[in-house]
Amino acid sequence: MFDAVSPFRLLERWSHLPTRRFASYESPAGLVKQVTYQQQMDRSLRAAAVLRQLGVHRGDRVHVHLPNCPEFLDLWLGANAIGAVLVPTNPLSTAAELQHLVSDSGASASIADDDLIDTVKEAIAPGIRVLTRSQLAEQAEKAAPTHPTPALGSDLAAILYTSGTTSLPKGVMITNANYVSVGTACAEHFSVGPDDRWLIVLPFFHANAQYYCTMSALYVGASIAVMPTFSASKYGAQARRHDATLASLFGAPIRMILAQPESRHDKYSRLRTTMFAQAITGEQAAEFERRFNTRLVHGYGMTETVLPPTINPVSAQRRPDSMGRELPGVRLRIVDEHGNEAAAGEPGELQVAGRPGQNIAQGYWKTPDATAETFGGGWLRTGDVVRRHADGFYYFVDRTKDMIKRAGENVAAGEVERVVNAHPSVFECAAVGAPDEMRDEMIVVYVVVAADHHFDGEALESWCQERLARFKVPSRFVQAAERPRPSVGKTRKTVLRGLAVE
Repeated sequence: MFDAVSPFRLLERWSHLPTRRFASYESPAGLVKQVTYQQQMDRSLRAAAVLRQLGVHRGDRVHVHLPNCPEFLDLWLGANAIGAVLVPTNPLSTAAELQHLVSDSGASASIADDDLIDTVKEAIAPGIRVLTRSQLAEQAEKAAPTHPTPALGSDLAAILYTSGTTSLPKGVMITNANYVSVGTACAEHFSVGPDDRWLIVLPFFHANAQYYCTMSALYVGASIAVMPTFSASKYGAQARRHDATLASLFGAPIRMILAQPESRHDKYSRLRTTMFAQAITGEQAAEFERRFNTRLVHGYGMTETVLPPTINPVSAQRRPDSMGRELPGVRLRIVDEHGNEAAAGEPGELQVAGRPGQNIAQGYWKTPDATAETFGGGWLRTGDVVRRHADGFYYFVDRTKDMIKRAGENVAAGEVERVVNAHPSVFECAAVGAPDEMRDEMIVVYVVVAADHHFDGEALESWCQERLARFKVPSRFVQAAERPRPSVGKTRKTVLRGLAVE
């Protein structure tokens, strides 16, 4: 459509249209705030002015610890306007978790929700400038809009922390070109037009709401309807109230919505297409499509892939149990355990060809070894095992990485194990995922008790609640005599997963 090099420049393209809506924000109390593109431009440049008053310059990292709200978008686009780097974190994070994220990113400023400011202050080092959400809003209202700085597509725009196979999350580096490329690709695949509106119920600190929804809306001048949090019981009413035409979900939220009684609002939904990730059954897909008169389109993506490398067609050919086909322009290969391309129909690790900082992420922040391992040689190693059928559709098989999927969140088993192992009563432990009807997987931890201690599952749960975000806290603790190991000493997680199902 046109050459734009950053999210802010896309916003700027449409800001000359004074009445074109950019966003509808629903508050936790149900009040709705409308913001036009012109107003968002003004809000972003005022937020940028506040950041400059805090001493934030081009390339500096800005930590944002907010739920879905207008100020999140003000800071994202405002930081982008002056070349600063967004570092969003999960509002559910504990101070212990935040300490690593803020320290690792080297953030020089932090903006947190009023209710979360104490947690942030406990986590950050002296010298980091801190504002509450209310203080930001008050100062931005008084500030004069600042002038944006020239942007390059290669400029770093965000660091999005994601759980990996190690015990600590890694920061995925996202450039301006990354944001624009995913916005372009999703707008084209879903035929997004100026009259479309994305219903956003997933959190902004994750890639999904940023990549697929907001960026495709910015690319064509469409709008977004932002909910403060996901609510299964309110979903149909929110879709109807905001006249949403597009939406994005995960498998677990879809199951939660279907578990609710059908609402009188559901059948009046204008949702043309609902993108989703993580498989659901054919029966669940058919029921969701019937209830909301929508098309469910299953896709696959990671923070690192930026674009969804596979996605179903927006047509009758779509398959709810398949990850879809290659997105146009994307090159994929499936590799066996020896690094050779797998035979047709055989499972192997999915790898994505790409140029870092263009159509895949630039790499991991301050971790060159991990970057080389995952992004080296022109292929992004996803760590996911898939199978490609002869008709070109891809199907998920398993994960090679030691990850647990919980209601759309990636939880590194190593991160949970690190916290549990620190408890005085634990000699060693192993965390695995077990099937959960509603939330994909639950976290089960097998514990070998230290000498002269006894097993206390409640005490371990309390210990984890103080140190881990709620979605990372294990559902069950099981006492074990020892961890099952092969001769090389590595825990045989497949054995434990089998026990967890029993």
